[in-house]
Amino acid sequence: MSSTDLSALRPRLPSPLEELVDERFGRCGVRVVLKRDDLIHPELVGNKWRKLAPNLAAADGRTVVTFGGAYSNHLRATAAAGRLLGLSTVGVVRGQELADLPLNASLARCVADGMRLHFVDRSTYRRKGEPEVLAGILGAAGAEGAYVVPEGGSNGLAVRGCRALGGELRGRADVVGVACGTGGTLAGLAAGLGVGQRALGVPVLKGGFLADEVRGLQSAAFGGPRGDWWLDERFHFGGYARTAPELDAFAADFEERHGVRVERLYVAKLLYGLLALTEEGAFPRGTVLAAVVTGAPFDG
Repeated sequence: MSSTDLSALRPRLPSPLEELVDERFGRCGVRVVLKRDDLIHPELVGNKWRKLAPNLAAADGRTVVTFGGAYSNHLRATAAAGRLLGLSTVGVVRGQELADLPLNASLARCVADGMRLHFVDRSTYRRKGEPEVLAGILGAAGAEGAYVVPEGGSNGLAVRGCRALGGELRGRADVVGVACGTGGTLAGLAAGLGVGQRALGVPVLKGGFLADEVRGLQSAAFGGPRGDWWLDERFHFGGYARTAPELDAFAADFEERHGVRVERLYVAKLLYGLLALTEEGAFPRGTVLAAVVTGAPFDG
């Protein structure tokens, strides 16, 4: 299979839009729809497809190197893409100490899909954006000349790929909510929405840096700002890969009510945040609210 023949993977596009009947939103006069990006492809799930597809095409058969932590959804998706497309992949993993430990289920799946893992210390990892540091990482990993995809998959190509998500939602909702890691999906989503529509990002990391990241990504992709978007930073539950009993209980209840499996690190935080905002009166009665389901639970 050609490395650029992405249509052979048969993505389900546009992804389905499903009505959500939930009295907690209904009594506030808010109608909710789920944008089921988790159904695009069974292995390149949700925004991973939208961000990876243009980068895989640009790689044009070269080895793909990318970055992530020990539980990175992005690393798993890249490894799966490598297996499906016959591409060589290298995952640069944050944390040299992990090299001496048994692989967790997430990293083991990467290896099973053919990804070669290269562990680096956290100080070096933080500096991976510096050209000389990146060159050193690629050399140590035996991946000189590889196509490099940034952590989380967010670059100009990825943001332009996510613009299609906004296009699919034009005229379908007043506000579109999405969970944010690196900000690429929000940057593209906002650019694709129509006049009068707003995009809401719910960061899953704490730190308050994401607004600048989104602006930078839009500049890289489009040459400047696009769309109407804002962030609510209150629902990270302690930061990336962190949850809390309250969040787990909410997600389990949502699954029971609606029969939709809820990924805990991103999607649960988005849905929790949207309900909290609704109950706070953040959305006027009559608002149509779309929640983007960007990922599915990992079963190990």
